[in-house]
Amino acid sequence: SHIYSSGSLQKAALVDINLEIQSGSCVAIIGITGSGKSTLVQHFNGLLRPTAGTVIVDGIDTNTKGVDLVELRHRVGMLFRFPETQLFEHTVFADVAFGPKRMKLGRHEIRTRVIRALEMVGLPAHDYGQRSPFDLSGGQKRRIALAGILAMTPSILVLDEPTVGLDADARTEFYSYLRRVQQEYGVTIILVSHDMAEVATLADWLIVLHNGHLVMQGTPRSIFAQGDLLRKWGLMPPPLSELLTELRKEGLTIPQEVFTLEEAYAVLQDICKKPRLA
Repeated sequence: SHIYSSGSLQKAALVDINLEIQSGSCVAIIGITGSGKSTLVQHFNGLLRPTAGTVIVDGIDTNTKGVDLVELRHRVGMLFRFPETQLFEHTVFADVAFGPKRMKLGRHEIRTRVIRALEMVGLPAHDYGQRSPFDLSGGQKRRIALAGILAMTPSILVLDEPTVGLDADARTEFYSYLRRVQQEYGVTIILVSHDMAEVATLADWLIVLHNGHLVMQGTPRSIFAQGDLLRKWGLMPPPLSELLTELRKEGLTIPQEVFTLEEAYAVLQDICKKPRLA
């Protein structure tokens, strides 16, 4: 639990949250504005401490007296909204190198990490390293900010609304690199998002918050099949889930487990091939 206090005023931002995130997974935390999403993820690297209860991240109890928060934050990288506003160096290479330098790594190790991180986000150092980050597109700037976190080799990556403000192509590209980071490097990804369509395709597990309470959790397939319950918490299922629900209401026999566009297309093709009674 977490309570914000200001003088005599108190507000319960998180109430009896109990959850576990598996290493190497991609988990999305969803909920309407004010549900507690950002408060929750700020507990994962010690920016906030629980008012009551325990937060254990990669074996580290964040509430232990004298806990090494520097070490914790090396393990848990966080990317906040509009991270490109934090770019400040004169070159892309220097910006991505800033974090590793603060870790007091050797010059060769810093260079190796920067080159690898830029490759991971599709902006190779030989093409982009000496360019000014301020001359790049919005999507590229955000990927540079992501590379700066990845250069510190976190085992856990927390992203708070990472694609807000980007156009559809830039969002798709950004998420493709997140998938690569998870699949090729085994990084645990925790994603705060309002975009139901994106989390439906990216996340392995969904956590739904409402007014500081954990009200649902499960696979995207199981959560988005409960459209009426989601609406109770102020959320809308992805457009495809909504469409399939409407088609079922019209009498089409579409199994509840159908979830992806490919599955829906295959089922609808079969339905169209079946002979109709005159």
